[in-house]
Amino acid sequence: MRELTRRDMLATAAVAGGVLTSASVAMAQTGDQALQPSRAPGIGGNDPAPHNAIRERQNPDMLNPPATDSGTTPNLRFSFADAHMRQTNGGWTRQVTQRELGISKTIAGVQMRLNAGSVRELHWHKQAEWAYMLYGSARITAIDAQGRNFVDDVGVADLWYFPGGIPHSIQGLGPDGCEFLLVFDDGDFDEDDTFLLSDWFKHTPPEVLGKNFGVPASLVAHTPDPSELYIFKAPVPAALGKDKLLGAAPVPQTFSHRMMAQEPLRMKGGTVRITDSSVFPASKNIAAALVEVEPGGLRELHWHPNTDEWQYYISGQARMGVFAASGQARTFDYQAGDVGYVPFAMGHYVENTGTTTLRFLEMFKSSYFADVSLNQWLALTPPELLNVHLKLDQQVTNALNKNKIPIRPA
Repeated sequence: MRELTRRDMLATAAVAGGVLTSASVAMAQTGDQALQPSRAPGIGGNDPAPHNAIRERQNPDMLNPPATDSGTTPNLRFSFADAHMRQTNGGWTRQVTQRELGISKTIAGVQMRLNAGSVRELHWHKQAEWAYMLYGSARITAIDAQGRNFVDDVGVADLWYFPGGIPHSIQGLGPDGCEFLLVFDDGDFDEDDTFLLSDWFKHTPPEVLGKNFGVPASLVAHTPDPSELYIFKAPVPAALGKDKLLGAAPVPQTFSHRMMAQEPLRMKGGTVRITDSSVFPASKNIAAALVEVEPGGLRELHWHPNTDEWQYYISGQARMGVFAASGQARTFDYQAGDVGYVPFAMGHYVENTGTTTLRFLEMFKSSYFADVSLNQWLALTPPELLNVHLKLDQQVTNALNKNKIPIRPA
């Protein structure tokens, strides 16, 4: 990420209604100098000891949290840039699981890069696998328990979903392979703990393999070591038509989905595309929303009544404020490649603090997407009851909307 200029910082500081957050004020006032842990005169102090100024610039709301932050809400942010990178001759992979982000108990995520032709070895998981294509194109294959076949080519913003136990593969296509986000419905998932085809062959006696396939044991006694595969080089495959298995019936529900083909919910401040089992029937255990927020816009104050939320930030920059009840609240900053997490039922917002469109994914271990809007709830509450609670000005009451508006403009 390029170094911020004073103009960038001032633009970032602008929020809806023209109010500056304490962290943004500090950033604007310090210009190109290191941020200091002081959100207002007489509050906090400077930091004369050696410190990581680059990280502090990336997370200004942690160094100078809004005065509304309170308590000890756990960490709800982790960057893939801080995750261990496993590299092979065919690409690379890294993951964010409960090991890296302790609060992430329901979902784990993996970033994977396959060079052109490279293959993520034939394998399966106990967990369901949901994927979002970030770059390039790939070929995915699978069969189900009835021997029905699935093969498809996917591109940027396309999805796939393989239920737990379904064997599958992924291969990068030309001209430059692919990169994608994998999401698993278990925070304890480990990408290094999957069922690999080569691993099973290597740990089965050759005579058993021979008997199973009806061939001499000597023909299956020298298969490649699992360390040679996992993600490995291979030729770029031919056109899709030649790759379909002859005589195999197709799976009844496709394992892929074109998310961008969905008509989004359009608002003045951005768009939302919701993909759950109602539009992608195969995806029975992961629901998702692709959210786009224009500069200064706000993913409205809301919460999810069914499960935790796992986020992946695709582009832009944002801050998220989370209300955890009992006076607990905390604010976090995000940029491309970061993971955010919101525990079940906690109120939150996501605000675009940058100068470009913010794009991020909301994901849930659920067959359906659900959220509760604070604005809509208050609009549908009897005015007298609302007044005795908050004593709001009539102008505020009049502005409440009975229809849900997920994105609010600057």
